[in-house]
Amino acid sequence: MYTGKTEMPCCLCGDADTVSRIDLPPRTVQLMKNAGPIAWRDIVGEVSIHFCASDWELVCDLVLDMGMHPLSRCNAARASLDIREDFEALLNDVRDEPDQSPTERRMTAESDRVIAEYDADDAIETRDLVEAKVIRWALRDLDTKGESARSPATD
Repeated sequence: MYTGKTEMPCCLCGDADTVSRIDLPPRTVQLMKNAGPIAWRDIVGEVSIHFCASDWELVCDLVLDMGMHPLSRCNAARASLDIREDFEALLNDVRDEPDQSPTERRMTAESDRVIAEYDADDAIETRDLVEAKVIRWALRDLDTKGESARSPATD
């Protein structure tokens, strides 16, 4: 019986022993490797990607030291996500496209808060800062379409 998202292997190397996870808005799946067949508009909720210990160190270095997000290196086939059920085929009816904007707005607002309060709030972990910066940079990349995945480390 399926009860929700399951833990997936490291999205970079496939190692089953993961130590960290970041959650992303559905639209960011487009920036991942092998994401072509995924109908990102049909994703329900967040997309989670997991990292093994050595790859998590690499991700932290990429994000915090080099100012880059790792999504182009992540395999979408190893992401944890839920796809809405396809009742259209069953009922021969067309439904409206799901509105992903509330999830994106919530995650963007939380990311902005984490980035702004990181230095002053001891409760905010490095993982939270990495996730916040990846979300902000990935959404900026998608909004500017076609620009480099590199973002300023000063964000």
